[in-house]
Amino acid sequence: MTATALRNGLYLCGVCDLLNRKAAGDAGCCCARCGAALHGRTPDSLRRTWAFLIAAAVLYIPANLLPVMHTGTLFQQQTDTIMSGVIHLWVTGSWFLAVIVFIASIVVPIAKLASLSYLAWAARRRSTWHPQRRANLYRATHYIGRWSMVDIYVGATLVALVHLGPFATIEPGPGAIAFGAVVVLSMFATMSFDPRLTWDALDDRNG
Repeated sequence: MTATALRNGLYLCGVCDLLNRKAAGDAGCCCARCGAALHGRTPDSLRRTWAFLIAAAVLYIPANLLPVMHTGTLFQQQTDTIMSGVIHLWVTGSWFLAVIVFIASIVVPIAKLASLSYLAWAARRRSTWHPQRRANLYRATHYIGRWSMVDIYVGATLVALVHLGPFATIEPGPGAIAFGAVVVLSMFATMSFDPRLTWDALDDRNG
């Protein structure tokens, strides 16, 4: 029989991380050390997670369709989206960089949005299917999310390094702003999702 901390009246303070025991029948409870209000589960976790996910999914479209970088010299002007930049790197022989940008800017955001959507959907349905695997999926999603900013870092570095005045210019495009917003919103979605919801269905089954 699997029992959660919530089932046993144990509450972790979100401020000082002290583990508290809540007496049965108490309508409210505060941390014994810092006095912060205790919650068995993060309030409105799924609502906020879905809000951030939907916003990120909507912005993901212009992030890939709009140009992320404008480059210009005395002889030519070039505008690149994320995918056209990947193709350009591949064609010019920079295969390793092309793979890194493709994974960080295309695969990782899609995988993160898909995995968080699945976790939130499963928690909403109170699914009992392999909670340990879903917990591991959340940990992996939380870990790889930081690498989504690689493309933005590369663009910012190029803009900072190029100081050739009228001979060459590199400027970020509107797609970079949209992509940065997608990354930030997906990070907020990850932080808003309470992974402890994954285990609540076991309380229902064992209760």
